[in-house]
Formats: sequence, structure tokens, C-alpha cells
Amino acid sequence: MRQTISGFFGAGILALALVANPVVSKAADGDVEKGKEVFDQCGVCHNADSDEKKMGPGLKGLFQKDKLKNGKKPTEANVKAIINAGGNGMPAYADMLADDEKANLLAYLKTL
Repeated sequence: MRQTISGFFGAGILALALVANPVVSKAADGDVEKGKEVFDQCGVCHNADSDEKKMGPGLKGLFQKDKLKNGKKPTEANVKAIINAGGNGMPAYADMLADDEKANLLAYLKTL
């Protein structure tokens, strides 16, 4: 009986760890706070609290817009493509930001 109880307890702890592990969810979805830190370098050219143009377009409400400046829908893939490729004076960040930094940045941009 004691082995059965400890077996159930161990299985329960394992299941809880797999379901509620914040590291797994942050890695998959990005970390907003870390994304805000990444955005510091973007904030030189982009407003986060306004959709008014600075050097580049303001990004407030980016993911709520009907379309991006290039005419595409504001999906994660399309925004990430712009981040990677740059253009119109914006440098390409494909090699300057790691994949987790881009995921964090996208998570932050969704909060604007």
C-alpha cells in the first residue's frame, strides 16, 4: 500500500511539473518582460506607446491592425519576416537576434 501511495504521489508531481512548467510555456510563447528589454534597441526608431511614426512606424496596436505597411496581415510570421529582413532603412535582425529574443520581442509587441 505504501508503494502505491508513493507511486501516485510521484506520478502526480511529474504530471504537475509537465503541465505547469513556466519555462516550457515561456520558451514556446516568448517572455514579455524579456521582449520589452529587446525592444529597447527598436525604440530608437519605433514608438511603443503610439502609432505615430518616429523614424519607423509606431507599433502600438500592431497586431490589432488590418494590415501591415507591406499590405500583409499582422501575423507572427509576417512580423518576424520584417524583423529578419529589415528594409526601408531598418537593418535586418536575422543574424543580430537569437530565435528566443525574437519570440520574446513578438510576445512584447502583442501587448502594445
